[in-house]
Amino acid sequence: MSDPAVAPPGPPDFIHVIDNALDAAWCATVVERLGHADLHPGRIGSGVFPDMKDSLDLTLAGRSDWADVANTLNTAVMTGLRDYVRRWPHTLVAPLMLEVQDGGKRHRLTAERLQAMDDAQLTPLLMQVFRPGAINLQRYAAGRGGYPYWHCELFPRDAHGETLHRHLLWTVYLNDGFGEGATEFLYQQRKVVPKTGSLLLAPAAFTHTHRGNRPLGGDKVIATSWILFQRAETLFGAR
Repeated sequence: MSDPAVAPPGPPDFIHVIDNALDAAWCATVVERLGHADLHPGRIGSGVFPDMKDSLDLTLAGRSDWADVANTLNTAVMTGLRDYVRRWPHTLVAPLMLEVQDGGKRHRLTAERLQAMDDAQLTPLLMQVFRPGAINLQRYAAGRGGYPYWHCELFPRDAHGETLHRHLLWTVYLNDGFGEGATEFLYQQRKVVPKTGSLLLAPAAFTHTHRGNRPLGGDKVIATSWILFQRAETLFGAR
């Protein structure tokens, strides 16, 4: 199988994998901690449906005892996001008309200007436009668990539209050493094989419909969430 961190030849598929985004030893400590946590059956947008998603999850939102893990994950995701938008700058440029200060003058943000920014310039811009989603830690049992339903990350059930603010999905693979268990993208015909510490980013829309295949010979453990747009009142002010 080809290296999952390298996109196949041809047009870009907008699936980005960064190996060693998290230290393998750190990942192992998280997996060990999760073994002592009070997990709950994995939910999808409409509830608990084990035939669609069979996992045991821990949501980190509001959990002060897991704040260190959430902070480490979000820091790694920000690093990955900078890499992603430099590679595909219209991730940020296309949805919004933005201006940046340059030499005492304001200029419209172009793809070329974005790619030329250093981390100190780009990070606050990303934080102004985007926000992190709630992180889930998920364990998929060997030979049984998985998320076999072909799905995307956008759906309109939430009355506040939070789920429609999702722009990118991300997954950190916290372990490997099992068979199968790849994240499979339908239209891109690409399977991303879990590798401890690697970070996957991809668009949240139906174009990147995907599923999590069943692991064999060992449990699969991941952290997953989204990068969301800030709400309109934050981006544009109250109206």
